[in-house]
Amino acid sequence: MILNKASSQLLGFDTVHNSAIGVGIVHLGFGAFHKAHQAWLTDRVIQELGGNWKIVGVNNWAAAGKTVLETGEETQYSQQDNLFSICEADNQDTKITMVSSVKEVLFSNQTQSIMSYLTSETTKVVTLTVTEKGYCHLPATGRLDFAHPLIKHDIKNINTPKTAIGFIVSALQARMLNGVKPFTPLSCDNLPENGRILRDIVYDFALELNSELHQWIVDNVTFPCTMVDRIVPKVTESDKSKIQKLLGLRDECGVVTEPFCQWVIEDNFCNSRPDWDKTSIKNIIFTDNVIPFEEMKLRLLNGAHSVIAYLGFLSGYETVSDALKNVSFKSFVRSMMDNEITPSLSDVKEIDLENYKSLLIERFENTALNHKTSQIAMDGSQKIPQRWLSVIKFALDQKLQTPGLFLALAAWVIYSRGETLSGETIEVQDPLKSTFRMIWEKSYSIEQVIDQYLSLNSIFPSDIARNVIFKTQLTSSVKKLISIGVEQSIEKIAQIKRSTL
Repeated sequence: MILNKASSQLLGFDTVHNSAIGVGIVHLGFGAFHKAHQAWLTDRVIQELGGNWKIVGVNNWAAAGKTVLETGEETQYSQQDNLFSICEADNQDTKITMVSSVKEVLFSNQTQSIMSYLTSETTKVVTLTVTEKGYCHLPATGRLDFAHPLIKHDIKNINTPKTAIGFIVSALQARMLNGVKPFTPLSCDNLPENGRILRDIVYDFALELNSELHQWIVDNVTFPCTMVDRIVPKVTESDKSKIQKLLGLRDECGVVTEPFCQWVIEDNFCNSRPDWDKTSIKNIIFTDNVIPFEEMKLRLLNGAHSVIAYLGFLSGYETVSDALKNVSFKSFVRSMMDNEITPSLSDVKEIDLENYKSLLIERFENTALNHKTSQIAMDGSQKIPQRWLSVIKFALDQKLQTPGLFLALAAWVIYSRGETLSGETIEVQDPLKSTFRMIWEKSYSIEQVIDQYLSLNSIFPSDIARNVIFKTQLTSSVKKLISIGVEQSIEKIAQIKRSTL
């Protein structure tokens, strides 16, 4: 038996199935994270406070080059009446919640249906979790990549867009022409000042299309920044089996996540919004300044995650929790948080930073999440500018040392060539993977490899790329990893730090 409206009621789950509840949100990039975060939180709004805040999810597999049939998701959500379960797992403890906030799930090739929701005056908010590469921008500058083939397509074919940015601009143009109040585009991706980046990209796109549209967006649309925090690994068959055992029925759309959840939102909406902060769920904050929260999360959680991903993968650890079982590795990660990342952070009065870091380590150690280092390692060229380079730049300016981050950056350089330290093949998933491979194949020395990497201005800003200390330390760290491996490299950093105490 599968999960659906009837079976969930038989199980006694308290969910709202009223078909009269209207759609208020369209979400672009419908996947596991959104289901465990924004959809789950919006479900609590509907359950506890009411309101027409049902979500239409847009799955972007088609834009990624896969057909709906290849994903097998075309009928899964409709067969389950768009219900799915959230399994909160903390080592051996589990809790199941049913989510019914989703009205419909569409795919990005269903352009007409998507646009009908995006242009409807009932849609007040358009949220996004399309990952860094879904913004089709240049991470080093934060501006739209006009050379991106999908952006080229959308500019020429604005009525049949393929990217999230194209859909947003196309819908805003239609709303302008029809006299409909704009929705608020709300980025929920791990980008620094994600609302500002989304705003600048939309501005760039709109200006290329039409100066009148550009000015209307500037005058009428707001782009709040957000900080989202919940660890949600890719769903596996093992996760589905775990949920089936707990529910007693099959849920093809369920998600396993951790109990912790946080959302900090800049209260700057140009249309109405749900009262996400007024439900029974804690850690939902509306503020006038998200940046300190965002820096804290991007650098400590996401930054440390990427450190664990590349160094952990090269050490042979399959999951984050596996890596943290190594006492030396765990100590290295915490030391890096304290001594390299924390000095770069602004004060967040609402957060006890020491407790936050200790809680992060506990979350990383959660064995129930089975969070793969290979999953976190995906799309490194899009992630490392905001996760690491801003911290390293701060340290260089302040004449501080960041040996752990340089070692992690070196691990990424090695990982991106497509081979482990022992020469085994790595299936790199990154928009620039062919570029990385070519650099390694055509270079005759590590120095030449580093020169070529630093010439990639989509990743490395010029002030970092030209910095002699940065180049020297990165080159040295790559050579160290190749020569003695991860474990001894970490130990050498620990010895240096001990000797300076």
